[in-house]
Amino acid sequence: MPPQSRRERRRKLMAIAAGQSGYFTAAQALEAGFSYAAQRYHTVHANWLRTGRGIYRLPEWPSGAHEDLVRWTLWSSNRAVVSHETALSVHELGDVNPERVHLTVPPGFRARAEGVILHRAVLDPAEKQAAEGFTVTTAARSLVDVAAGPLDLDQLAAAVSEALGRGLVTARQLRERADAVGAQAAFRIERSLALDGA
Repeated sequence: MPPQSRRERRRKLMAIAAGQSGYFTAAQALEAGFSYAAQRYHTVHANWLRTGRGIYRLPEWPSGAHEDLVRWTLWSSNRAVVSHETALSVHELGDVNPERVHLTVPPGFRARAEGVILHRAVLDPAEKQAAEGFTVTTAARSLVDVAAGPLDLDQLAAAVSEALGRGLVTARQLRERADAVGAQAAFRIERSLALDGA
């Protein structure tokens, strides 16, 4: 192919990878004009790093703070939303450092992987926000999600306090969302708000 055609394919691939911390899928590479044979060539010659089934990364791309979350999003075919404790970490709320990645996926999602905890739910668009190369639950949704789970109350209260202090949520929003989720979430959110004096 003419050099300009190669440049154009590379430009398209770079545009895709730029929004995904240097990652892209085999399907995205195909859309950019790289045949499966070309994909094999670039992998064998270390022009691309294979990081998972059908997932690649440009080796020269600088590492990002949340690039692992981009990879998990691509693994899920963009169906997963970063949530629960992992979302709190993304929002820098509290001192939560989960050992595994928490993702919320649609009820019919079937894939499984080691190192991931999948939560099945249908999220309202207002409960999600875009991050660099992935989607994450909002601070309010993330706090209510962890309130419904086993996270230590002191850690939850610290995260709630920080979210209130930074103006990411209001006490009213948390109460309304927690009431909709269930009694445990409502009780633990109320306790956290009381500890904060809200």
